Amino acid sequence: MHKPAISLLLVLSLFSTDRVLALDCKTPSSQTDMNMCAASDLERETQKINKTYNALRAKLSPKQQKDLKEVQLAWIKFKDMACKFEASGVEGGSAYSMVLSACLSAKTTQRNKDLDFLLNCPEGDLSCPAN
Repeated sequence: MHKPAISLLLVLSLFSTDRVLALDCKTPSSQTDMNMCAASDLERETQKINKTYNALRAKLSPKQQKDLKEVQLAWIKFKDMACKFEASGVEGGSAYSMVLSACLSAKTTQRNKDLDFLLNCPEGDLSCPAN
């Protein structure tokens, strides 16, 4: 009964993926292209932070893992709220998703740097939870 809808979603998702791969994000030619490029950047940064987060988590004790999860959930809430606010000036417009995605991507990039520092901080650094 739901097979046509699922098939349509699969076709649309493949089209979207192919469309992003075919885009030249250095010189996007439309707002739609800019939106798709910003979404692609966000996806790439999300994959990076997930990898760093999981690597850091693996080095921690169970209590530290729980604490890191709580911190990360609070950061995600902050990031989402802050970017929604920062993009509110163009809410309802065609550039909204681009501005929102760019903000989310920038904050994710910075958070990934923070997590990477914790993952690779120098031995003997007493402020490093992973030592």
